[in-house]
Amino acid sequence: METATRAAMPTVSFETAPERYKHWKLTFDGPVATLAMDVRDDAGLSPDYRLKLNSYDLGVDIELADAIQRIRFEHPEVRVVVITSLKERVFCAGANIFMLRGSTHTWKVNFCKFTNETRLAIEDASVHSGLTFVAALNGTCAGGGYELALACDEILLVDDGNSAVSLPETPLLGVLPGTGGLTRVVDKRRVRRDLADVFGTVAEGVKGKRAVEWRLVDAVYPTSQFKAQVAERAAALAGKSDRPGDAAGIRLTPLDPGVTGNRIEYSCVLLEIDRDKRVAALTVRGPEGAPASVDEVIAAGDRFWPLRAFRELDDALLRLRINEPLIGTIVLKTRGDQETLLAVDAFLDAHADHWLVREVIHLIKRTLKRLDLTSRSFFALIEPGSCFAGTLFELALAADRSYMLDDPEERNTIALSRMNAGPLTMSNGLTRLETRFLGEPQHVAAAFAHDGPFEPGDALEAGLVTFAPDDLDWDDEVRLAVEARAALSPDALTGMEANLRFAGPETMETKIFGRLTAWQNWIFIRPNAVGEKGALTAYGSQSRPEFDFNRT
Repeated sequence: METATRAAMPTVSFETAPERYKHWKLTFDGPVATLAMDVRDDAGLSPDYRLKLNSYDLGVDIELADAIQRIRFEHPEVRVVVITSLKERVFCAGANIFMLRGSTHTWKVNFCKFTNETRLAIEDASVHSGLTFVAALNGTCAGGGYELALACDEILLVDDGNSAVSLPETPLLGVLPGTGGLTRVVDKRRVRRDLADVFGTVAEGVKGKRAVEWRLVDAVYPTSQFKAQVAERAAALAGKSDRPGDAAGIRLTPLDPGVTGNRIEYSCVLLEIDRDKRVAALTVRGPEGAPASVDEVIAAGDRFWPLRAFRELDDALLRLRINEPLIGTIVLKTRGDQETLLAVDAFLDAHADHWLVREVIHLIKRTLKRLDLTSRSFFALIEPGSCFAGTLFELALAADRSYMLDDPEERNTIALSRMNAGPLTMSNGLTRLETRFLGEPQHVAAAFAHDGPFEPGDALEAGLVTFAPDDLDWDDEVRLAVEARAALSPDALTGMEANLRFAGPETMETKIFGRLTAWQNWIFIRPNAVGEKGALTAYGSQSRPEFDFNRT
């Protein structure tokens, strides 16, 4: 099944634009943007299923992620985003069940991970970008549709006697809501645990005043008043934002990488794949110059180095996840001038309050989180000519290990900047340095107190790198480490890495990825869900699921 199903899925591109959307309509009215779901049932990524009732697959969510990104960068005048549906009496039926049933295990898990990240990007925009998201549920809202609504700041439901919100995955499919629904119900909306228990096991969901009383939605309005009430609420919320109403946005142009066999080359990022060894090298090239003013950044548009480089890095990570499931180890490299990179970081820090610079910083943060959450081993190689400094040193901090060449004949250094001190937090709410030195917080202060760049010996002593082999041992030590990693069980490595990467406090975000992803990963291979007589397999057929009732 794995081979046949994977062959049915195309090589996925994560680039799109509003004029190419098949499933969403994005419109603007002053400070309010409306993102309306209108899924074409014949336009799924595979012809093996139809996207009925605004159900979605990865292609639908790629468009949603693109729309959120464009609103942030291209439309600074927007302060409120209304997410609704153009279909009568249906908001969204959730992830397409037949797509899930026919997908490989790897595809299902990566699909859930991407949809989680998209919804977290909505919440990130709410917290950091002055955007408020309103889910205007004009019809039935089930499963992943309600999970999309849960990512919004407010949920308004039509009270037509029929429309309800529901998370029916457990009673109908024998699985869990795959996009953080259970966690957001109790952690974000503060639904009582006993009521959440009922809600999670009632397939038909909850509607009307009870949905408000249980805190599942914020308000309900009769059909005759619904559109007017949504518009009134959006207008009221628009007045609370700090986004500039008179600024011009910048257009996000296509990345347009050159793709040839084992090589994907962007303007700032190079991905080289060795499929025989199941290893890839991911190189980020640093900036060639630093801007002198915000006007210069605006003029550069999406060619401003940190924006372009991290958009490209994000795309490369997604391509690796979805299109290259056998590549298990990623070697991270950088090339460029360290001083120029530090000058760019200083500019970002000095102008962090400007709306565009703010958006660039948060894009960097989200891309680095994408790396943290990618189920691959990452080794950073710090060599002469590298620019592992400031923002790009975060790649080495995110890596599972880092190797720094100690060659007395060639200068090789790393350096910190203000960007390592707070703006680029992980899912646990800490910086990567704080997470690294969780048991030795004094090391963070000591690292920032260091005068100038770190030579290999200093970096090793400060705990900023894992190993610093000399030039005689470098080639063999790095080669053996990469070969040894590739020989280990990928399942065990995924579990090990996920356990080690997120030390420290737990947040809603770490719960979603740590608990939910682990449980869903397990449940997706259990016979009660996907066996011959499992609930997901039986859905839509005349047969009923048969469960093994042993608790494990």
